[in-house]
Amino acid sequence: MDLAITFDQRSSTPLHKQLYNELRSAILTGRLKPGERVPSTRTLSQSLGVSRTTVTQSYEQLLSEGYLRAATGSGTFVGCELPDELLKSGPVETSQSAQSAQSAQSAKMRQGDRRRIELSSYGDSIADSLPFEPPEPETPINFKCGRPALEEFPLQQWRRLILKHYRSNDHSRLDYADGSQGYQPLREAIAGYLRHARAVTCDADQVVVVNGAQQALDLIAKLMIDRGDPVAIEDPGYLGARRAFLAHGAELLPTPVDESGISVDELTSKTFLMSKGGLKLVYVTPSHQFPTGATLTLSRRLDLLAWAEKTGVVIIEDDYDSEFRYGSRPIPALQGLANGDSVIYFGTFSKVLFPALRVGYLVAPPQMARVFARAKWLADRQTPMIEQRVLADFINEGHFERHLRRMRTLYDRRRQALVRAFETHFGDRVTILGENAGMSLMIRLRGKFDDDEVMRRARLAGVGLVSARLYYLVKSRRDEFLLGYASLSERRIQEGVRRLAKILK
Repeated sequence: MDLAITFDQRSSTPLHKQLYNELRSAILTGRLKPGERVPSTRTLSQSLGVSRTTVTQSYEQLLSEGYLRAATGSGTFVGCELPDELLKSGPVETSQSAQSAQSAQSAKMRQGDRRRIELSSYGDSIADSLPFEPPEPETPINFKCGRPALEEFPLQQWRRLILKHYRSNDHSRLDYADGSQGYQPLREAIAGYLRHARAVTCDADQVVVVNGAQQALDLIAKLMIDRGDPVAIEDPGYLGARRAFLAHGAELLPTPVDESGISVDELTSKTFLMSKGGLKLVYVTPSHQFPTGATLTLSRRLDLLAWAEKTGVVIIEDDYDSEFRYGSRPIPALQGLANGDSVIYFGTFSKVLFPALRVGYLVAPPQMARVFARAKWLADRQTPMIEQRVLADFINEGHFERHLRRMRTLYDRRRQALVRAFETHFGDRVTILGENAGMSLMIRLRGKFDDDEVMRRARLAGVGLVSARLYYLVKSRRDEFLLGYASLSERRIQEGVRRLAKILK
């Protein structure tokens, strides 16, 4: 164990005395805990670059005063029971420069309250108390959104692949990555999957591996938004996107959503744009709108793309769980329909595999891939490499596709169980939205209780519900709820709806 010790080479106080003072202070302030082992004199002298005699003199004084105790054959430890008079002793002697700094700080403290640390505009934008995600109480039956069926994940195959890479004697795997864009075989696997499954037009050079969809949003905001830039978002829409854009100074332009997705007529209307002073970005979830579950129709997709090409507005396509579509094939990505470079596309493995993996992907226009990779380097240098290697193998060996097919079938059964349960217990008192895709659906409940009272009663009945109100910027409703079903068995889904029906009669 290394100790952070500061020596003042200009001080007239001998080094052994300075070391004594530093160690004594660390013990009295609790930085070194009672009973904690301290480095040997040889180890500490090497660590600090001082003679062993200097360390020995300091230790001997601390031992004689009871701050340290020696155990034959075991080492030296902090005293477990320091004498009361030591704990009541006066201030620790410090060097002249440290005493001067202490005196100046004390003077400032006497003049008034502690100085407030000034945050940047970014810091101010995230310092409020508004949630990044809606509060979701832990209840026996929790319709939590975005949580996959973790118990169904093929851990045996994943464990085998992890062990394969950790058993390798290639120590270069523990080094920094050659670049920040991501592991080349993984980027090739992702590009291949996106081309055939999502009709995305891309190659591996356009793919940037990121730490989940949220980092993709953050990088986009950093590179594309200056303070005051107008950004259109769906209303209701994803809170994570809203907060990422606000944190970088965007002026949000809420655009209404109906059963066919975002209203392109409203978005492109001259009145809307003139009143807002132009537009920089449009953020959409076209394959499975969050939270309503609507799918952006083909005619609206084409209108949106034509308008973006004409105006230069960039479309941000969040394809967070489009793999799960029931009764029909997944809708091809908006990006694949674009003629030019008007769409920045991203997705994540958090929903199709497991959230703790924290691996996502961003597909940038060819001329922007390099700058996204550089922004990724500045953010965190790279996504963990072992996980990238394992994921590449998981995809290339076919485990990913097999798991996806299994989950699509499982989630379809759970979705049907949820819909049937609401139809059975609520009848015409419920309207179900977005029921044919994704891992969640939205409902509207007709009754005498607003969303706060419904959630309160549900918690008492052991059921966790989330109101859709927080997802709105304009004209929020008090009768809409978002229910995730992917992580619940059919039996628990049916029981949860039965309990709701009982307490909402």
